[in-house]
Amino acid sequence: MSCGNAHETDCSEVLDHLYEYLDDEMSEEACAKFRQHFDECHPCLEKYGLEQAVKKLVKRCCGSDDVPTDLRSKVMMRLEMIRSGEAVPEPEAFTPTEAPSA
Repeated sequence: MSCGNAHETDCSEVLDHLYEYLDDEMSEEACAKFRQHFDECHPCLEKYGLEQAVKKLVKRCCGSDDVPTDLRSKVMMRLEMIRSGEAVPEPEAFTPTEAPSA
């Protein structure tokens, strides 16, 4: 996604690292670059707002569930492997007709 305008920080970089920003996993310098980008780019600001709302909804609905320590470790290790290019994300494990009910 791109708004078509040139920015110091490219839209694709912002969207690729949006959850790191939402989760406060970035340096203050990187956060400042993202805030500046959101001030300049309405489409990215909208995407940020949507993802922030989804995150709040998930936290409200599922925030009290404890995550087993070993599962958290496995997920974090897999994310690091994907970010570093050592692994690629796996395709969805189910089809829409097999999706678990809420």
